[in-house]
Amino acid sequence: MEHNNKDHATLAATFNVDEPRVDWHDETLWFVRQKRDKAVHVLPEWEALRETASQIKNNVLSNLHQYLLQFEKNAQQNGITVHWAADDKEHNQLIHSILQQNQISRIVKSKSMLTEECHLNDYLKSVGVDVVDTDLGERIVQLADEAPSHIVLPCIHWKKEEIGELFHQYLGTPKGNADPQFLTGVAREHLREKFLTRRAAITGVNFAVAETGEFVVCTNEGNADMGAHLADVHIASMGIEKIIPLQKHLGVFLRILTRSATGQPITTYSSHFKQPRIGQTLHIVIVDNGRSRQLGREDFRNSLKCIRCAACFNTCPVYRRSGGHSYHTAIAGPIGSILAPNLDMKQYADLPFASTLCGSCSNVCPVKIDIHQQLYKWRQVLVKEGYVPSAKKIAMKGMAVTLSSPGFYRLAGKMGRWVIKHFPFLVNNKLNAWYKQRDMPSPPPESFGEWYKKNRKEQS
Repeated sequence: MEHNNKDHATLAATFNVDEPRVDWHDETLWFVRQKRDKAVHVLPEWEALRETASQIKNNVLSNLHQYLLQFEKNAQQNGITVHWAADDKEHNQLIHSILQQNQISRIVKSKSMLTEECHLNDYLKSVGVDVVDTDLGERIVQLADEAPSHIVLPCIHWKKEEIGELFHQYLGTPKGNADPQFLTGVAREHLREKFLTRRAAITGVNFAVAETGEFVVCTNEGNADMGAHLADVHIASMGIEKIIPLQKHLGVFLRILTRSATGQPITTYSSHFKQPRIGQTLHIVIVDNGRSRQLGREDFRNSLKCIRCAACFNTCPVYRRSGGHSYHTAIAGPIGSILAPNLDMKQYADLPFASTLCGSCSNVCPVKIDIHQQLYKWRQVLVKEGYVPSAKKIAMKGMAVTLSSPGFYRLAGKMGRWVIKHFPFLVNNKLNAWYKQRDMPSPPPESFGEWYKKNRKEQS
């Protein structure tokens, strides 16, 4: 989705115009976060699972070349055709060439954040290929001509009444009917015809096993299975980081993925694809698209551990109250704010600043990515590279001077308290970005330093 180069703050302000929607969005995602907490707290071994998953991923990232070649060899022995794509352009062209070779111009696609990252739908549309997203949430935003706002809950920003109107417009449902069960039934009937008539299906890849050459796709709707099992051609899009070494490691990752994402013990469907069925061709497109560059960035390589559970989205106070589209990138939220600047530092320079650095994202990450620390490190890189606005740069230099001088710091604090007390309108106005969404605090009678100096003798 294009946003005319608007930054996160501007797009978040647009989302915040509808305050009831913001509150509802915030509460809904926090409810999912609470489900996650309940699901993980019943497992005494949860922290051991996190540590194990993190160490497995450390091993993968340190031996990625070896595991990718092992996976390719085993997949080819299984009858899978393996392709390599350096970037999004090559990925899209490869998929189009496979469809052309099979004379296919109408396909179904299950959820794949990699294809969103590569803007595959827009590309295929431009070359005359009709794509139908079969995940219900993805189909809803596709009908609305929007990008997903969340990597697990693509239409979380939509209300059922709005979906009812959308289905009335595109699928002919009765106007005003917003019953979720009815709308789901209509969507099932609408999509069933697509599954039965389209000869090619595209899926993502949640995990690829180097040991066996198989890959696993996790869904709750079974739409990936419907597409892949009925199609003559199955194409799987996979980022190079989706490798795990051994099949037994799936026991770790499948236990942490859905508990972190939706609070379920496991996904409804965890489907293993190892070889094409008789009469079918199975292709896997393994994509770099900046991942090897991120691997080479020591401070940011751990972001490649991500298993796309979106736990960091659901806990993030900024994401919950700014909406996914404010991030103007395929993968929003805290993890997206780390991945996006790697793709284009200038275009996504605003995203690492869309964070309170509270650390909640790192606390819930099932593979122990140091998310908030990476966001802080990105800020330092972006400032050094000159990708922040001049006003921010000047403000940061001013704060550096203030904080490095105890005397100046104390003086600035006294001046600030005096201004807030005697001339509050100088702070409580729309020119102060902090004032826009907050009630400003009353000025304290003294600083902490003054209070401590006065009281420390009494405490000793």
